Formats: sequence, structure tokens, C-alpha cells
Amino acid sequence: MGTRVLQGFLLLFFPLLQPHEASAESLHSPGLSECFQVNGADYRGHQNRTGPRGAGRPCLFWNQTQQHSYSSASDPHGRWGLGAHNFCRNPDGDVQPWCYVAETEEGIYWRYCDIPTCHMPGYLGCFVDSGAPPALSGPSGTSTKLTVQVCLRFCRMKGYQLAGVEAGYACFCGTESDLARGRLALATDCDQICFGHPGQLCGGDGRLGIYEVSVGSCQGNWTAPQGVVYSPDFPDEYGPDRNCSWALGPPGAALELTFRLFELADQRDRLELRDATSGHLLRAFDGARPPPPGPLRLRAAALLITFRSDSRGHAQGFALTYRGLPESIEDPASHKDSAQTTNAPPDGANVSCSPRPRAPPVAMGAPVFSTVMSVSVLLLLFLSLLRLLRRRSCLLAPGKGAPALGPSEGPGKRWAVWYRRPQEVALPCPPGDSQAEGPAPSYRPLSASSQSSLRSLISAL
Repeated sequence: MGTRVLQGFLLLFFPLLQPHEASAESLHSPGLSECFQVNGADYRGHQNRTGPRGAGRPCLFWNQTQQHSYSSASDPHGRWGLGAHNFCRNPDGDVQPWCYVAETEEGIYWRYCDIPTCHMPGYLGCFVDSGAPPALSGPSGTSTKLTVQVCLRFCRMKGYQLAGVEAGYACFCGTESDLARGRLALATDCDQICFGHPGQLCGGDGRLGIYEVSVGSCQGNWTAPQGVVYSPDFPDEYGPDRNCSWALGPPGAALELTFRLFELADQRDRLELRDATSGHLLRAFDGARPPPPGPLRLRAAALLITFRSDSRGHAQGFALTYRGLPESIEDPASHKDSAQTTNAPPDGANVSCSPRPRAPPVAMGAPVFSTVMSVSVLLLLFLSLLRLLRRRSCLLAPGKGAPALGPSEGPGKRWAVWYRRPQEVALPCPPGDSQAEGPAPSYRPLSASSQSSLRSLISAL
């Protein structure tokens, strides 16, 4: 009940295009897709034969194609996915993945692979546009700077569900009823380069490449059981000063996310995942801290995703798939973090002074005796510490292990507290040394809360 009320509340703040009923090639059914770029440049699957559904000729191994332009030797870092295998790839940004084959008598030495599962969610396909009537019946326009996102943004602002690019420079808008009467063409017919982006394809001659306008939107509300969220302006690079939010509320008690693409410019461009109910920050990623590979499971029925870029940020962005899980799960990462916090302080953290739980008493008189002995020992330690502090002007505590004290001359001088990451013996503070006022280069000040706790302890003495 509460989850549905929350989803209705989020709809008020994210009124952009509602996700429609999922179809086999919809933005909201990415489960079978192996590609999240229109031309399949990110395909890393295992099809190794050409033709429809791999019914054609066998591919040559990429480490045996040195006589051609592309081989494993030309991709030493694996950026294009080439290696000691014969799987279909798209290293040159062609219309779809392909591979080299044994040269025929006609001189043909490569062919397209035509992989059914390599289909970008949100790209609905290549359609015939005869012009009478037009394949998409809404408003249209042309531009010498056309990109896929330029057309998507135009149709999104006009209030249409679909956007189509044609001949590299033309943009058309339409509805699902237009799509219902459309005729599919071969995927390779949409092979015209966009006038505004040499790395994108914008339909073909009499062929429309049709997209859902929610691709690359800056906000939205997703309630389908599964779907995909693209960074703003995708498949273009995201721009500077972007501040975008998406609400996820699929059926279920938990969520599973998988990042299919992730490329942010730097650590100032940040993606956050928050529990939509409590606002609690669950995960945060940036250009220096990418998400982990594989599925990421979160104990949240509804999620708020926010993305911000700085004034200089621009990069490819991200594509993440999500699905609702029927039952709440335990986040292994959170459990691991909790275990680490309990057993040992993290690197650079202050050493806790809280006593560990004691074993249960074995006799009635044991608690009283233990209490008296503990108080006596602590009193002696406090008195010793008090005498020590009266003769010190600096107290240096390392980030790991027990604190180490460094002697210094000059009673009554002001002292400061610092710690450092390596576990080393603290250095003395000679009279008049600047370290009494500021840390050495390898030292860091304790947090304000730790400083306050230590002052309270010393005052109690």
C-alpha cells in the first residue's frame, strides 16, 4: 500500500512520458538485449557465423586476420573486443557487428552477422518510408546538424512518443498507431551517417530509424517490471551542467541494477542511487569510482536516481538495466561493510575506545569483583594519562592500531591532535615547532566529533 502511494507521489514530480506496455523491442524489455548502442559497437557476445541467426558462413579468428585492417594486433587493449576468438564484432563503427570470412571467388572477405539479440532497447528498428503516406504522421524537420538526440528532443518537446531519423538530416515524429501500420526494412538499410555526428546512423534513403523519445531523457518515471535508463542526451554525449532524476518503482520488494555502459568524464560528474522512501544514499559513482561489474542488488522497492555533471563535463554516459525482485534481499556489500566496521576500523579511521562485550559471569560475586578491579585499573590509567598530558604539547594518533605518544618539552603549551594513515610511531613536537599549530605533510586532523570526544575525556579527568 505504502509503495503504491509513494509511486503515485513520484508521478507528480516526474510527469514525463509514462512507460507504455512492453513489447519485444521496447525500452522496457531489455532482458534479452546484448547491445546498448544502435550499431552494436558494444556487442561482446559469442555468435561466430554470419547471416540471419548465424546461418551463414563461419567467421575467421581475429588473431589470424593480420592481412586485413582489423585484427587482435590492432586492438592490443581490447577496446573493440578483438582477440583470439572468432566472435562477431564492430570495430569500425559500421551499421552492425560483422566478421571476416574466407575470401570467395567474388572477392568478398567479410559479412554482417545479423544478431537478433544485438538490439538497443528503445530503438524500434529500420522502417520503410514511402512518403505517401509518411511512416510517421507527426511534425517533421531537417537539419545539417542532426543527431539522434536532436531528433528525439524535438519530438519529445512536441509531445510525441516516437522519433524517426532519415537520410542523415531529416527528423519525423509519430505515435504508436503509426508504428502499427509500418513496414520493417533490413537493418542494414539504415546506413546513413548523421550530418551532425559521424559516429551515429540516421536512417537511410527512404528508410526511417525509429526510437522511443524516452531514450536519453533527463527525467522520467519507470514502473514497468524491467527496463533501461540512459544518461541524458544518449546516444549523444551528455553535456555540462546536467541535473537529472529518474524514479524507479517496478513491482516487487527490491531492485536489481546492471550497468551495461558507464563512462563519466571525471569525479565531479556523479551518479547517486537513493531509497525513494527514506532518501537514504545507497550507492554513489563517478568518473573515478565506476560501479562494480555484474548485478547490483538493492533493498529498496522504489529508487531515485540522480545524475549531475559540472560545467566542463561531457562523456558517453551510462546505460543501466533494472528489474524488480519479488522478495527483499540482503545487500551483500552492505553486510560486508557492516562486518568490517564491527571487526576492524577502516583505513584512516579513528580507533574506537568502546569496550568489547565481556563473557557472561560464572558466579554471583564475579560481577562485583570485576567491576571493582576494572574501576581501579581505569583510574590508574587516567591518572597516568593526566600526568603525561601535562608534560606534552602534541598528541599524535595513527589511523590504525593503538595511539602512540610523542614527548615534547614545555608544560602548559597548547597541544593539537593529528593522525596519519600509516601505522608509525608519532613524532615529537619540539618547542616552537610549527607542527604544534599545523600538521606535518603526512598528517591529517582528527574529525570534529573525535576532537570533541577527546576534549570531553580530558575535561573529565
